[in-house]
Amino acid sequence: MQSVCVFCGSSDSVHSDYLAAAREMGRTLAKRGLRLIYGGGKTGLMGAVADGALEAKGEVIGVIIPSMHTVSLAHASLTRMDVTADMHARKARMHELAEGYIALPGGFGTFDELFEALTWSQIGAHEKPIGLLNVKNYYVPLLAALDHAVEEGFIFREHREALCCEVEPEALLDAMANHRHPHEAVKRWMREG
Repeated sequence: MQSVCVFCGSSDSVHSDYLAAAREMGRTLAKRGLRLIYGGGKTGLMGAVADGALEAKGEVIGVIIPSMHTVSLAHASLTRMDVTADMHARKARMHELAEGYIALPGGFGTFDELFEALTWSQIGAHEKPIGLLNVKNYYVPLLAALDHAVEEGFIFREHREALCCEVEPEALLDAMANHRHPHEAVKRWMREG
């Protein structure tokens, strides 16, 4: 894994612990020589993760749409900024550039990006590791919902177990490095065997 796409919130109106964790995630990626791919913003956790990576001399590629490529929203100090036509193209470009995905706390956009990556993994469209940085137990309710979906037969246990979740960046990246894609579950899901 040489590049990681980070999905996260852009709100500035969040607890400082979230911002600190995002900055630490960026620093940790850079220290490990991993390229950061993210949504290109300078606000909220998006700005913090990029700043952390840049402070540690990491490579940071932003992917943004024209309406967000403004002085007030776009990060001006990235290694590179890719501007795509729309949100669909933006997500496709981030997926193309990434060899793994991490969701930090965030809202609708973060959930959308996370679940798209999970769904694509479930059907075998990619075999990349996916992780959650569970800052301040942010993802505990979501994990409970996923476990309930497993119990009710909507998600295979192997797919749920393939989602890495840790509270520290180093531990999360270690878990993702040991990721094993659930090939047999994908075959069952796709009714191939």
